[in-house]
Amino acid sequence: MRFPRNRQIFRGQLDVAAFAGVLFLLLIFILLHSRLVFTPGVPIRLPEAEDLPGVIGHTLVVAVDANGQYYFDNQLTHERLLRQRLIEEVTRSREPVTLVIQADKDVSHERLERLGFIARSAGIKEALLATRPPLLSTNFPSRP
Repeated sequence: MRFPRNRQIFRGQLDVAAFAGVLFLLLIFILLHSRLVFTPGVPIRLPEAEDLPGVIGHTLVVAVDANGQYYFDNQLTHERLLRQRLIEEVTRSREPVTLVIQADKDVSHERLERLGFIARSAGIKEALLATRPPLLSTNFPSRP
């Protein structure tokens, strides 16, 4: 069976207004994307550091925001409840536990010492401060 070919290749001019409208809409969505999407959680600005090793083994993560509030398992906790939950996790684990502290830049040193004391009293022997890599590397090769 033979079908008639009555379609031809378009050889006219394209309507630029349609392309410009789609381009401007995409531009608006890209520019406003960070303001349109709500990021859940507590904002914590970690300090920057370079070339730090990772952690091997069982870890527990405690976050401390700029107001000095503790978060364990993504839930706000008080010192007494945090200590109890850390003790439960340490007794449940068969290997040594490392505490990773995600502390905001503005957290006081006294608050970090208090968290270290809570961790030691719960049986945790090692605690590390979490950092993030720098946004821009400043190690540019020097010119001779």
